[in-house]
Amino acid sequence: MQRVLGAWIIAACALVGGWLSPLAAASTHALEKDRPFSIEAVLSAPFPSQLIAAPRGDRVAWVFNAQGRRNIWVADGPDFRARQVTSYMEDDGQEISQLAFSPDASVLVYVRGGPPNREGEVPNPTSDPRGARQLIMAVRLEDGKTWEIAEGSNPQVSPRGDLVAFERRGRIFVAPLAGGERERPLFEARGRNGSPVWSPDGTKVAFVSARGDHSFIGVFDLHKRAITWIAPSVDRDRSPVWSPDGRRLAFIRIPGAMADPPRTREWELPFSLYVADVETGEARSVWTSPNATAGFAQTYPAEPLRWAAGDRLVFYSEHEGWMHLYSVPVSGGKEVALTPGEFEVEDSTLSPDGRVVVFNSNQGDIDRRHLWQVNVDGTGLRPLTRGTGIEWSPVITAERRYILCLSSTARRPAAPALVEERANTVRLIAPESIPRDFPEQHLVEPQQVIVKAPDGLSIHCQLFLPRDARPGDRRPAVIFLHGGPIRQMLLGWHPRGYYHRAYGFNQYLASQGYVVLSVNFRSGIGYGRAFRLAPDQGPRGASEYQDVIAAAKYLQQRPEVDPQKIGLWGGSYGGYLTALGLARNSDLFAAGVDLHGVHDWSLRARLREGGGGWGIHGQDLMRLAWESSPVASVRFWTSPVLFIHGDDDRNVDFIETTDLIQRLRAEGKAHVEQLVFPDEVHDFLLHRNWIRAYRAAADFFDRFLKGSQP
Repeated sequence: MQRVLGAWIIAACALVGGWLSPLAAASTHALEKDRPFSIEAVLSAPFPSQLIAAPRGDRVAWVFNAQGRRNIWVADGPDFRARQVTSYMEDDGQEISQLAFSPDASVLVYVRGGPPNREGEVPNPTSDPRGARQLIMAVRLEDGKTWEIAEGSNPQVSPRGDLVAFERRGRIFVAPLAGGERERPLFEARGRNGSPVWSPDGTKVAFVSARGDHSFIGVFDLHKRAITWIAPSVDRDRSPVWSPDGRRLAFIRIPGAMADPPRTREWELPFSLYVADVETGEARSVWTSPNATAGFAQTYPAEPLRWAAGDRLVFYSEHEGWMHLYSVPVSGGKEVALTPGEFEVEDSTLSPDGRVVVFNSNQGDIDRRHLWQVNVDGTGLRPLTRGTGIEWSPVITAERRYILCLSSTARRPAAPALVEERANTVRLIAPESIPRDFPEQHLVEPQQVIVKAPDGLSIHCQLFLPRDARPGDRRPAVIFLHGGPIRQMLLGWHPRGYYHRAYGFNQYLASQGYVVLSVNFRSGIGYGRAFRLAPDQGPRGASEYQDVIAAAKYLQQRPEVDPQKIGLWGGSYGGYLTALGLARNSDLFAAGVDLHGVHDWSLRARLREGGGGWGIHGQDLMRLAWESSPVASVRFWTSPVLFIHGDDDRNVDFIETTDLIQRLRAEGKAHVEQLVFPDEVHDFLLHRNWIRAYRAAADFFDRFLKGSQP
């Protein structure tokens, strides 16, 4: 019905001065669909994030990033008419995040500005001579009045509504919600203290004290001005969660560090759930994972542990091979699988009464996400949405239990939506936010393609085929490689802003005549723990590179593709694989665009202890890491390349690009271009820099895949 209505509207708009015949209307519609569009147009829709529900009433809030102008929006049930409540009008690169309602839902606290890098520098992508700060702000929702509370991050509003606890440089502070007074340290303690969580009555704050090789859970009593350490041990304790009565704490425990660093990746560790008596600090284990499944399952979800109704703990685990939700009695015992099956659970939320979990997963639709709900005792599992859309970030309102989420389709970009349970679908609550000239009708629907790697592993891909593609066209083709690597590209606009843009650029390339193949190589998420932890990946042998080769062989066999005109592009881990392809197989890949890629795993291991969680220690692993890197094969690199990197990148050190370019210059065999953004971070903060990057990439491919340049 929606497509029919869209076609009718286009035909009606083409009617000038009289009746338009059905044949003419159909012709007009076809021409409209084939109309080219710009990069600016396909990236013009605002991207929503940070969707939260208020603690009372039926109010929700979220952040819209509209071409770099980031603002907070709210909507109230039952009609959920959206309205903007902040007024930031510039593409200034200052993020808005960490939204938190006051208890009466009249004020929103938020963070404006990004976190400091290792030198303590806050992102300043415009190179503003005045510098930049990461600020905790508040906005009154009735009239949009905003005020500054303090510098810091992770604000937590007291249940009493008078104070805000927050973090700054490893210390916890409090400040009045109303502003106007200086903040004060909540307490002084060794370690880097953070993750504050108020007790239900607002008289205590639980926190995590990270001390390098171990971490403690502490509870600070505001009346007694005293800290109680909860079952201190040699392990790393995290994620404190209060019981509803405020007398107990649940938390996650994983093993502490060893003097000889393990060569396994840091997220492959067992974990346990503990429950403690707050007064005595004594704790007992209520559940332990039967195998090494911590780290990823306990850090990737936003809330890995919750205290639910009936004195049950709801938690994530991969111990059965897939990311799932489980519950276990606080008294201990056998866990209940809330989401059994060969699929992955991602976002989840607990109903206000603690009895129901709503979550998104790829159950029955492995390359999309849909919403489901289940009772915390494991009963009542049922779908809430179906179809060809993608749904994520569910929230449940406090009063009438409305379920809202963020949603997209193959053509329609991400937007907040109300779940209509009876119809198993969603209704947008801010449809007016999508620009009228957004080229929704001109986009293609990517097709699921599964290729076989040389070792027999099935690799899921999304094929963007130009509308007018025909056998024998001999078109240029481009392979897209995501980052992470714990990511999964989907059959529609992506839930993450970085990949939402990448999906839009892939659509643009398809509109320009390129055949585009987005590859979900091994080591990504969505296909189970064994796929994510495939042997010999990355610095241990680059086993995922065979998936890139399999994708290229697939494209070479397509009748629309010129087998001599296949390019690569990707960012971060995708930049690594792009560079690896050009270094090892310039005979196969004619050109590449590498955004902030890792180019030398051994260098990363030296700069970041063990490579930043990869466990690269010892001469043997360091040698293998080098051999698994693009720099090891630079002498074979002859294909042209465009490097794009911001020099305040906090994820991939800028020297990864400076070093590789010097090596390529010394070899003198490859044409090298570069686009450097001073003071930009990994995920570019300025919308105009994304436009510049994608324009440069499109121009580069046009010259080296479409054009006659060697």
